[in-house]
Amino acid sequence: MSQALVEAFVDMREDEVLQISNEMLDGGADPLEVLEGCRQALEIIGQRFEEGEAYVPELVMAGEIMGQVTVLVRPRLEQEAPLEPLGKILMGTVEGDIHDIGKEVVVFMLDANGFEVVDLGVDVSPADFVAKIQETQPDVVGLSGLLTLAFDSMKETVDAIQAAGLRDGVKIMIGGAPVDEHVQEYADADAWGADAMQAVSLAKEWTGG
Repeated sequence: MSQALVEAFVDMREDEVLQISNEMLDGGADPLEVLEGCRQALEIIGQRFEEGEAYVPELVMAGEIMGQVTVLVRPRLEQEAPLEPLGKILMGTVEGDIHDIGKEVVVFMLDANGFEVVDLGVDVSPADFVAKIQETQPDVVGLSGLLTLAFDSMKETVDAIQAAGLRDGVKIMIGGAPVDEHVQEYADADAWGADAMQAVSLAKEWTGG
């Protein structure tokens, strides 16, 4: 069933995506299984965009479909979420990058798993990250990027956090399709996550959740 969900999502068949999602949930499937199917589809769509086989309208539509699925899934996940937030997470796509589908999935998963999430959106400058850290005092900062140019922005953001004297007070995780341990080392982040569930696991580990 989840493979059918992935295929329908990749083909942008919105009604079919919602129908399959409902059938899975009503049939007792783990809500996370539904989200994982959507994540796989988004990854494929993102790869097609990188290769010039998909365009901005497809990304926008994929984001809208994802929004519809989250409306279905959220009530089921919230039943399992803790009453008190496990911690505060500051998320944003770094400067020069306007991709937000992957970040939106991570934000949703963190929220559904009991974290308070502050989402700065896309194309966020190092200075804006610093200002928001000072304002909200998060436990974890998440830097997202889909383009390789985001690597330098991630490093510049971490450097700015360090220069502001805030580095010791937060854990920094990075993510996005091209991100790996080499980018983590280059940016001087604490960890990297290959997907939304790894981001949740890292956040739980760091906050004791």
